[in-house]
Amino acid sequence: MAAGSDHGLNRIVWKRIKDTIITDCRKSEVWKILILDPFTTKLLSSCCKMSDLMSEKITIVEDLYKSREPVLEMKAIYFMTPTAKCVEALIADFKPKPKYKAAYVYFTDYCPDELFNNMKLYCAKYIRVCKEINISFMPQEAQVFTCDNPEAFQSIYSPHCQDKKKKTLETLADQLVTLCATLDEYPGLITHLLCISPYSQGKTQAQLLIVERGFDPVSPILHELTYQAMAYDLIDIQSDTYKYKSKDGAEKQALLNEDDMLWVKLRHKHIAEVSEQIPKMVKEISANKKQPDGKVKSLHIFNKDFTFFQITISNLAQMMKKMPSFRKQLTEKTVHLQLAEDCMKHFSNNVEKLCKAEQDLAVGLDVDGQKVKDPMRTLLPVLLHPYSTHDKIRAVLLYIFSLNGTTDENLSKLIQHVKIEDQREFILNWKELGVPIITSSSIFNRKPPRRDRSQEEKYNLSRWTPVIKDVMEDAVENKLDTREWPHQSECPAAWNGSGAVSARQKHKASAQDERRTGSRLIIFVIGGITYSEMRSAYEVTQAVKSCEVIIGSSHILTPTSLLDDIKVLSKGPMEVFTIDERSNA
Repeated sequence: MAAGSDHGLNRIVWKRIKDTIITDCRKSEVWKILILDPFTTKLLSSCCKMSDLMSEKITIVEDLYKSREPVLEMKAIYFMTPTAKCVEALIADFKPKPKYKAAYVYFTDYCPDELFNNMKLYCAKYIRVCKEINISFMPQEAQVFTCDNPEAFQSIYSPHCQDKKKKTLETLADQLVTLCATLDEYPGLITHLLCISPYSQGKTQAQLLIVERGFDPVSPILHELTYQAMAYDLIDIQSDTYKYKSKDGAEKQALLNEDDMLWVKLRHKHIAEVSEQIPKMVKEISANKKQPDGKVKSLHIFNKDFTFFQITISNLAQMMKKMPSFRKQLTEKTVHLQLAEDCMKHFSNNVEKLCKAEQDLAVGLDVDGQKVKDPMRTLLPVLLHPYSTHDKIRAVLLYIFSLNGTTDENLSKLIQHVKIEDQREFILNWKELGVPIITSSSIFNRKPPRRDRSQEEKYNLSRWTPVIKDVMEDAVENKLDTREWPHQSECPAAWNGSGAVSARQKHKASAQDERRTGSRLIIFVIGGITYSEMRSAYEVTQAVKSCEVIIGSSHILTPTSLLDDIKVLSKGPMEVFTIDERSNA
């Protein structure tokens, strides 16, 4: 299991678990077995490690769904979601014969009466404790959470799943309620024009802001050049696990989470800054060696100059072989040396050329600040170059988004040009998210005004800022447009619009616990969040001392995963089975 973070949501969740489940355990000196379902396994892995559980007299962690040998002298803790499958598995452990001395049952959320009564009927005499602890969300990072439900995208947006939409939204709402309960917050609600707010409005100490994925279609499609977003876009990273080959050809893997402090330090930095900082870190370590071959020359990489980076990575790898006494310290850096190198290979091959066109289309201005008068002239070089089909689709979408929709005739030509006549759903299905693909005069197609960030731009290929960052700053400053956000509670008095500075201005880093004396702004995006939007929450929090921004969604998405989800929106339920589901059918 992964170690818990020293701050943020991970620590709050672990404290909540300790104050409920672990506190009950302490009342008995007997060692216990902890039994988890897939969701609670991921939940615990995100906020604690096995040594934390061992210190609390939990000696074994078992899978609820797998066959287990009876241990009649031990008590079992069941931490599970309140589903029929989980309750049936629990009952099976005590019917007809018990596997354990007693059961301590903890549900992540409200347990329906029917399930509770079944459990009571068959194993009541073995149950010592039965509680609902209200943690049915997943803490991904210090300021990021998900509902661990990627399937919600299809249920909400597919025209073939309308019978599931209401139930899915209710489930997400219930999970959001447990987040607020865990944070001890009772927030006022702010919803976008296209969302309906059933809640009363008033003055609160926190705000919950809800938007749909179609609110900003650009950010999920753009090539990002900040380290975390770039890596998850360009490299095949599954379940936060980066697999790579070491210099000697050995297969290795690394978990990219908040236990890796170097990852936490670098993940939101531009790849140019990452390429500068890694050599500096190695230089600091090698300086202690006091040998000539321990010297590393300082590099200066600017807007478009990435030419020396790959050479430097290779040099550093050679240096590591010559420094056996420091190998252990440098091992922590190897993962990021390799990951950064992999990112840079993709950048050098294709991404650099794509980024200029993408940024011009997204921002609507060129690098000189001049308006892009003819977006087709920007798009055409991308279509004529032998980029991958996915990259061309992304560029075409940015072109359409820049115009707020195009004509049927022009769209047909673009689809033919990209040669996706049989895969046009990649583009057409965006309409299910409320994103205009065909030109319309609807008032809902009006683009929201953007903040002027021209003075903040540091890199020509990274001029776009996620729309949600504007919204975060406007919410903190109490400047949300009531035409766009008609359902608003009053901004917390602690914010007052004061201290709200640009999140890209320099600031002194401080401990999170020292900084969190104000209110919280909780953002929930229906349909998935991007890594750039996650980064925005940290940037605004750092810049605005009076407010902590927490962002979450049903799941975290990448450009590839989103396009794949978009494509199947128009297909019926039987057509979107996974390979595993087909094999079980």
